[in-house]
Amino acid sequence: MSSRRTAELAADPRVRLGMEAQLAERDRRLASGERSLGWKLGFGSTEARERLRIPAPLVGFLTDRSRLEPGRPASVDGWTHPALEPEIAVRLGADLPPGGRPEAVTRAIAAISPAYELVDVDPPPRDVRAILAGNIFHRWVVLAPEAEIDPGRFASLRALVVVNGDERPVADPQAATGELVGLVRHVADLLGEFGSSLRPGEIVICGSIVPPISVSAGDEVAYRLDPVGAISLRVT
Repeated sequence: MSSRRTAELAADPRVRLGMEAQLAERDRRLASGERSLGWKLGFGSTEARERLRIPAPLVGFLTDRSRLEPGRPASVDGWTHPALEPEIAVRLGADLPPGGRPEAVTRAIAAISPAYELVDVDPPPRDVRAILAGNIFHRWVVLAPEAEIDPGRFASLRALVVVNGDERPVADPQAATGELVGLVRHVADLLGEFGSSLRPGEIVICGSIVPPISVSAGDEVAYRLDPVGAISLRVT
């Protein structure tokens, strides 16, 4: 992800207003006792970006309040359009200020893991300002145990997503989202435009490696990210 695209995104008035509202809500929630877990990327596929007329993925936040422990079922009761996204979570081991070169980003990455994000896509995603102010439809995040892996080996990652027994191999988990190092750099640079930064211990979930999966009660989804680990989830 180029720094030019990040700068273009930050300059979009829709994005500036949406991010200001989103970060104000994050500040309010942290002040009320929630703890920062990290950040999320959304609408990173080429088709999604073209539909919203944005040059780079949108960024939202994660707190411990929405973390669901692995093995626990996820309730979508009362949701309008629940969807599950198999993602890759990247954990930072060092501060990552904006403007860092790719090698600085690589050094800051401590570990990765398979992850799920559950979202409720309501209302339909048309208004960029509203999408950001609503934290990009975020509801739950599930993180598998992480593994240390040299970022130079990210190109060798392979994945398998199984939805109710239907296998969906993913030859390149970075194909739909973009390269993980570039995505983490994008988050750091965009946050810098709004006076924030990536901190040690925070994670970045980097977007769905397959098209978002519509789910309902009774569905079961398994996801293996080789050679890192695996995660599964039952929807109730």
